[in-house]
Amino acid sequence: MNPIFPRWCDRCGLLALAALLGGCTALQPPRVEAPSMHVLVAAPAARAAPVRRELVLEVAMPHAWPGFDTPQMAYVRQPYDLDYYANNRWADTPARMLGPLLASALEQSGSFRAVVQMPTAVLADLRIETELIRLQQNFGTPPSRVEIVVRVQVIDVRGRRILGSRLFEESEPAASEDAYGGVVAANRALARLLERVVAYCIEQSGTL
Repeated sequence: MNPIFPRWCDRCGLLALAALLGGCTALQPPRVEAPSMHVLVAAPAARAAPVRRELVLEVAMPHAWPGFDTPQMAYVRQPYDLDYYANNRWADTPARMLGPLLASALEQSGSFRAVVQMPTAVLADLRIETELIRLQQNFGTPPSRVEIVVRVQVIDVRGRRILGSRLFEESEPAASEDAYGGVVAANRALARLLERVVAYCIEQSGTL
């Protein structure tokens, strides 16, 4: 028997095994990169508290308009054409993150006896209802800008009437033309918007 033959067979076996393993690897599904998660953590600048009112204020869960009721991060390059980042998302829908931020800002103002979030068994004097109309990064003109629009209603719960309704808009240029630049700009714009919303709610509560 030729002594070279067994070694040749061994080499063939190794090559066949390598080919088989390579084929199994090729059949595996491609690795999907986990998306980066971002949060809204904006807080308005601290201000001296005005006259404290013995009112209980409840903050309803904000609603969002179609296209923005999603954890996907929205951006536009031209009017009426909404798109979303593929590998970047909000940790929750922006509307759900907005509710606790607004409640915290109202509580820190020191203007109310208590601030609660719905649902709650506490009987409130006022209710704040909000709609997130738009939160997007606009690449229409450089640099890109984050635009946020929120509608706020202040409701007299006991009297069953609307004390006031107003649209609030803020925008902030992004420091970088990417999702993270949009996140930073969104938090800056939201901080200013919350400050204005808190002042408006305090003003309207004085009409009771």
